[in-house]
Amino acid sequence: MNYWLVKSEPFKYSWDQFVKDGKTFWDGVRNYQARNNLKGMKKGDQVLFYHSNEGLAVVGIAKVAKEHYQDPTTPDPNWVVVDLQPVKPFKQPVTLAQMKVEKRLENLSLIRQGRLSVCAVTPEEFDTILEMGGMK
Repeated sequence: MNYWLVKSEPFKYSWDQFVKDGKTFWDGVRNYQARNNLKGMKKGDQVLFYHSNEGLAVVGIAKVAKEHYQDPTTPDPNWVVVDLQPVKPFKQPVTLAQMKVEKRLENLSLIRQGRLSVCAVTPEEFDTILEMGGMK
């Protein structure tokens, strides 16, 4: 199993809306590295849901429900989506500020490549963030 982090601006698509929808395809990715990360996602992989711009915190856990396929919002075959399903909200959001001071997260892609909307997370980073969010 692999671990990932996806970013969404809550005023565009929030965790609460995601839970209400029950499932969504993750579209709008127009960065090649982020696109390659979508292509690397496998069904069942765990995904951290991060509120960007407003909130700046990991707020929940999702899972990959369907592996990559053509992004239906564009005719360009270079772009893909995956289907995600919500799993569980965090007991307490884990803020970017908290993650930046946590030594075990010093190499976290979210911190090193702040503009990347879909990034890989190591199992250790995933567990650390779960611990910080009261999930362990």
